[in-house]
Amino acid sequence: MSQLPTLVVSDAHLGQVPHAIADAFHRFLRQVPDLTSHLIVNGDLFDFWFEYRTVIPRSAFRTLTALARLTSSGTRVTVTGGNHDRWGDDFWEKEVGASFHRHAVELDVEGLRTLVTHGDGMDGNLSSRILQAVTRFPLTPALFRWVHPDLGIAMVRRMSGTVAVGSRREEMLRNSAKAQDAHARSLMQRRSDLDLVIFGHTHLPVVVELEPGRWYANPGAWMEGLRYLEVTADGPVLRQFSPNTP
Repeated sequence: MSQLPTLVVSDAHLGQVPHAIADAFHRFLRQVPDLTSHLIVNGDLFDFWFEYRTVIPRSAFRTLTALARLTSSGTRVTVTGGNHDRWGDDFWEKEVGASFHRHAVELDVEGLRTLVTHGDGMDGNLSSRILQAVTRFPLTPALFRWVHPDLGIAMVRRMSGTVAVGSRREEMLRNSAKAQDAHARSLMQRRSDLDLVIFGHTHLPVVVELEPGRWYANPGAWMEGLRYLEVTADGPVLRQFSPNTP
């Protein structure tokens, strides 16, 4: 068991956030070796990611090199796919040195048996179900590969900004949070071996101890408050990064 806690971050949506948010994330990554030996990125690191065979999205370069620097120095990095960046493959392992899981992964996190998944598509909302079905359908990325990267990325970014806005977006996120709560409670009842379930997606930070020594948690969104989760053998704790930290 490591002496440093495991850190979990979700929903940075890099590529679609102000430069200050992205710069804070890169500063956070520079500090990671002093904070943890295992960083988990639980979906939507990028507002859009597609693993082309010969190119990478330009806006992801700084983040990918920072993560590769982490893994080269011995920090373990685990990445799960979110509804914005599920289309990954072996690039993460071969070029970045991180383990990548499109949907979910079970890990030993500081002695706690932990299920990590982004948590999208649980609320039964029609648009969420359609988006999840499209992103998970094997033919979709195969067809998208034939679209020129400049056109494809511009098209997806335009759609990302118009899927839901204002009160409609807030309602969708609240419904997703309720669905995650119900799903976590049901899952923990069925799986007595699980100690911790970690979601993302809702942008709403939460830590709930369902019974002694068993939790579900959501770090909230990095893009909204520079939030992350710290996990020790005693359980998860919500944290907030200070961009003014040297």
